[in-house]
Formats: sequence, C-alpha cells, structure tokens
Amino acid sequence: MTMKLNCDLGESFGSWKMGLDSMAMRHIDQANIACGFHAGDPLWMTKTLALAAENGVEVGAHPGYPDLVGFGRRSMKCSAEEIQSLVLYQVSALDGMARSQELEMTYVKPHGALYNDMMADEFVRSNIMQAVASYFRPIRLVLQATPQSKIHRAEAEKLGLEVAFEAFADRCYADDGKLLSRAEEGAVHTKEKMLAQVQQLVDKSTVTTVSGHELTLDVDTLCVHGDNEAGVRSIEAIREMLAK
Repeated sequence: MTMKLNCDLGESFGSWKMGLDSMAMRHIDQANIACGFHAGDPLWMTKTLALAAENGVEVGAHPGYPDLVGFGRRSMKCSAEEIQSLVLYQVSALDGMARSQELEMTYVKPHGALYNDMMADEFVRSNIMQAVASYFRPIRLVLQATPQSKIHRAEAEKLGLEVAFEAFADRCYADDGKLLSRAEEGAVHTKEKMLAQVQQLVDKSTVTTVSGHELTLDVDTLCVHGDNEAGVRSIEAIREMLAK
C-alpha cells in the first residue's frame, strides 16, 4: 500500500502564527493550503507556497466556510450557489497565487466543518463536487476514505471528477467509518496508538474502530498534523515507517 502524507498548512493569519509549517513541510508529500476563509491570508499563502516549492511538495487548496473566528469548525447553512461559489473563489485564489510562483495546484481538500458536512450531507457533497468539476481544468477532490468510498467515487465519475481518499493518522474511527467526534474521549490518538493505526493501514488496509471492529479503507493519502514539535516528530516517525 502506497500512501502520500498530507498536512494542513498556511493557517497563520496576520501576526497570529499557527503551526510549524517549515518543519512539517520537509516530511510531507502534499500541502493543503488555507485560502483565507477559515485561516490564512495573502501573505501567508505566498510564504507557504514558497515553502512547498522549496521542498518539492504538491500543493492543494484547503477551502473552508467563511469563519475566521471559529477556524472553520462551525457548520453554516448555505445554498447550492453559495457552496459552489465559496469553493471556487478559494480554489481560484490559491491557484492564481501558485501559478505566480510557477507552481500548479493539483487538488482540493475542504477544511473542518465543510469537510465534515461534505461527508455527512449529500447536498453539500454534491455541490462541492460540482464546484470542483466545473473548474476550468481538471483537479482532484480529496474525500475521507469510508465504507461508502465506492459510492462517492461513482458520484464523482458522473461529473467527470477524479477523487482521492484519505485516512487520518491520529484520529479514532467510529463504527460507521466516520471520525469519532472530538467531544468523545479517545477521539485523538496518543502517539503510540497513532503509529499502530498507520502500521495497520500499511499492513492490512484497515483501521480498528472505537468498539473494536476492523474497517477496510481504500486510502491514497494520509493526513498528519504539524501544529507543534511533537506533531512534527510524529510525521518523521510515520515517514520512516512508510519508507520501510
């Protein structure tokens, strides 16, 4: 099983700094770059793209709901037109800035509540898919790998849209394949459990849910986090594991 490593980056805003982007960027394959709605701003987008170029990392847009105060973690009731427009606006912004640095944005991975709503609500997912599919050139959409991945791939294929599926290194899974809510105890794994989950994905293409069931997942990319030094060290350990 070959998996890329992706990380949410470029989430600083003004004088407020989020994450250890320069450290994390050395160990990943894909950078999901915030586009200014939930986090990030033009200057930090520029800096993060430059870091990606320096490290040879693939770049993707990381659009969210327009919710800077809530860091994009609060759902918003949006119409079909609003969902499609807010996605296209953010994707276009990052793509234009990437091209100014001779980089090509290749994929879109929604952030936070927009991502969760995409996975839980067919209406939201359909409109995000339509937005990405309507872009002027082909780009991929990243969704969470779940037992419904074949259904989601079929939805995308009807629109001529390529998709990629991701798993999460440090998150516990519910029995339905979704991530266990952060409000639940054990939702975020310790380093030991995280590494064990990654090893299980590598060896068996499965994860063990909160109640002990094994779920088979079709995974193209693995989400890791570089919010602090411990997180970056975990990325290094995962990279070493995947290299074996």
